[in-house]
Amino acid sequence: MNPTDLPPHSSELNSTTLTVLYFARLKEALGCGVERIEVPAAVDTVRALQNFLLARGGAWTAEFASTKPMRIAVNQDMAQADTALKQGDEVAFFPPVTGG
Repeated sequence: MNPTDLPPHSSELNSTTLTVLYFARLKEALGCGVERIEVPAAVDTVRALQNFLLARGGAWTAEFASTKPMRIAVNQDMAQADTALKQGDEVAFFPPVTGG
């Protein structure tokens, strides 16, 4: 039997691995610019990921509160709260920037 013929491990069926990038004030407040995280399979939209991160508490709750404006990109394309996520996606969070 070929290794590619094997069924996925049960943990692979119940989770998704994402690369998450944080920019500007988020990077400073959260203390990291990038992380690779495993989330439950139910975290299948940008909104669900935001809620997952918010639930971490502390600075995460403050930065991901619904009152804080934030832009999101999935795989370098602008995204909305209902944008679907899949295994291996890159999700970037960044505050809106105003020019002067």
